[in-house]
Amino acid sequence: MTKVYVMATCPDCSEVKAKLSGNPDFDIIDIGEHVRKLKEFIRLRDSSPAFDSIKACGSLGIPCFVSDDGRISFDADEFLNEFYSSGASCSIDGKGC
Repeated sequence: MTKVYVMATCPDCSEVKAKLSGNPDFDIIDIGEHVRKLKEFIRLRDSSPAFDSIKACGSLGIPCFVSDDGRISFDADEFLNEFYSSGASCSIDGKGC
């Protein structure tokens, strides 16, 4: 299951949450809901080199997608397109349900 770190007050995150609502393949983690979720995200952000360029430009790094294999992505469109084009959809042509 892919973890998706978001925050309710982030416009990009709101769009991602709407697109993934009800999809059991994604674990939506709102880092603003509880300090434990925020700490989990901060540990990831502080330890992963994937965040180096994000931190260098002063960004937080959400929405953040962490796949089962540990790959980290910050581009929602790119990640979702890759996910849905990889055969994870329910239609025969791979274009969704």
